[in-house]
Amino acid sequence: MLNYFLPLLFIFLHLNISHSQNYQNQNFDEVELQTHKYLKTDKKNLHLDIYQPVGDDRITRPVILFVHGGGFAGGARDEPEIKEFCNNMAKRGIVAVSMSYTLTMKGRYFNCGISAKDKLVTFKKAGIEINEATNYLIENQNELRINPDSIVLAGSSAGAEAALHAAYWPKTMKPLPQNFKYAGLISMAGAIYNLDFITKETAIPMQLFHGTCDTSVPYGSASHHFCNEKDTGYLMLHGSGSIVEKLKELQKGYNLVTGCNDNHSWAGKPFKFYQDEIADFIAHDVVFKKFRQQHQIIKNDLKCSITATPEFSLE
Repeated sequence: MLNYFLPLLFIFLHLNISHSQNYQNQNFDEVELQTHKYLKTDKKNLHLDIYQPVGDDRITRPVILFVHGGGFAGGARDEPEIKEFCNNMAKRGIVAVSMSYTLTMKGRYFNCGISAKDKLVTFKKAGIEINEATNYLIENQNELRINPDSIVLAGSSAGAEAALHAAYWPKTMKPLPQNFKYAGLISMAGAIYNLDFITKETAIPMQLFHGTCDTSVPYGSASHHFCNEKDTGYLMLHGSGSIVEKLKELQKGYNLVTGCNDNHSWAGKPFKFYQDEIADFIAHDVVFKKFRQQHQIIKNDLKCSITATPEFSLE
């Protein structure tokens, strides 16, 4: 009986190791790009770009859905660095998707002069559109050969704020199938307005990148852009450090990279310089569901006068 099961065990382990290597190494040379319309709005159509590895014959693949930054006023899904990032992920066997969404702040500045109410409306609208894009992927899972149980949200700056609210804010989730949960979330200098959205039931594996001296989006808990209480745009936000404190409290998995004394540049550094770490997170924490609580601190000699740092962060 033992001799019968040993070959099967070997095949199972080989397949798992092979797939793990696919997600972490660039085993595909070419990438196919397709553009799809995922939503028609009153003013225009919204599209997403889908990057798939050429020659990949697997029936289902994990997905990373990337949401660009730009203060909800600018940015685009097909910026050169985003295209390079998506190609990099696709060559590892991960279907990469980059989406457009409504730029509700176009022609305005998403700062202390924008009312807190308008900021929440912006988070909500972008979050709903992210979930519309996700629902489109789910509805077309067979054609795209993707695994709806392995969809990872990723966002930079405003895109990270939108992604966090798409994954956790109940008011954004109407487009999604009932009981759907993202398999993971990657936040690059993002924040959420209510930590209570993250519970034992809603928490998902998260990878977070943030500078402790980010003056736009707080690393810990502080007002957006560090606005004064008298400013119309005063809105408390909870950044990566505070989110990880919550995940620790709930005994949930996380991977935090802290830029000690660094600034909002961590909105762009991860998808440029931490591609291997992102692929590793998708492989281990998402696909193979390995529980980890990791914190990497990147120190430098930068100086700053504004910070919001949880006590644990620099241990």
